[in-house]
Amino acid sequence: MANTGRPKKLLVVTDDERSALVRLTKRARVNRALAFRARLVLACAEGVADTAVARRYRTTNATVGKWRHRFSERRLAGIYDEPRPGAPRTITDENVEAVIVKTLESTPPGETHWSTRTMAAQAGMSHTTIGRIWRTFGLKPHVSESFKISPDPQLIEKIRDVVGLYMTPPTNAVVFSFDEKSQIQALERAQPILPMDIGQPERRTHNYIRNGTLDLFAALNVATGEVLARCKGQHRAQDFVAFLREIDANVEPELEVHLVLDNLSAHRAPVVHRWLLRHTRFHLHFTPTYASWMNLVERFFGLLTEKALRRGSHTSVVQLRAAILAYVEAHNAKGTPFKWTKTADEILDKMRRFGLRTQQVHAQ
Repeated sequence: MANTGRPKKLLVVTDDERSALVRLTKRARVNRALAFRARLVLACAEGVADTAVARRYRTTNATVGKWRHRFSERRLAGIYDEPRPGAPRTITDENVEAVIVKTLESTPPGETHWSTRTMAAQAGMSHTTIGRIWRTFGLKPHVSESFKISPDPQLIEKIRDVVGLYMTPPTNAVVFSFDEKSQIQALERAQPILPMDIGQPERRTHNYIRNGTLDLFAALNVATGEVLARCKGQHRAQDFVAFLREIDANVEPELEVHLVLDNLSAHRAPVVHRWLLRHTRFHLHFTPTYASWMNLVERFFGLLTEKALRRGSHTSVVQLRAAILAYVEAHNAKGTPFKWTKTADEILDKMRRFGLRTQQVHAQ
């Protein structure tokens, strides 16, 4: 049967428009509606009737005709959503700027920081509007973070030394990141922990009973991620030497041993110095003062606290020791090392920028 409907004008698409439409069709996971409209327009540009296009994409003739007409009139801009009508803005750009300036450069009388309600009272807006402005510009007056710039006179040399060990370890050597996690408390919850249930999180009492403490000595093998750990009653210099003996026993005799550690006085005691003189394959590399973040084993301590200690309940030091060593064993079974990515130059440049910014703030 011959087609007696009104003939459609051929939809002409330029090469640039076709390339743009093809790109839009690949956004099905990001914007399904936009990709669908682009497919309809491309199909119409092939000279296919609206009915056939509608059948191919399981839609109606009216939908195909709508987007054919929109594209014919407004080209690519026509397949994008039109701005929806709504009430005119009541908050001007000047009002937003005033809120931002006041947030950054002042504080409410007698207080240390703004809240949405105190700022709303000052600016004559609702507290929800203030909250939207702060979220848009990433302002969080209620959040405060601490920092400490290391005063170590050998800061640059130590950073380059430690980062060099992490990123380019010496040949025929093993690199350990060592530290002590001291005074770990065996905390027993005052009442039994209620387990998680459907629609109900795990619950525990806020008060607890102290059942003693212990110190954890840990050396993280930077290359393999394995941890050599021992629990001690104290962290004296002789305990440190005893742990060095354990490292010595666990490393092949032909390998040099490089140890990254902090500036604790027990690490520089005479007994340690005498032991190092007798074991010349050991080399100590000290992190800068107030720069424990450079010690990779601190990342392991953070995971230990988060996954094995913080939510636990330990009735004795023996039970606490068993929980720690069980986590160490599970960690070593995975065998996944931590990867250091920042170069020494990147770290020093970031510290320089932070120092300059701090200096400018105090100079104002």
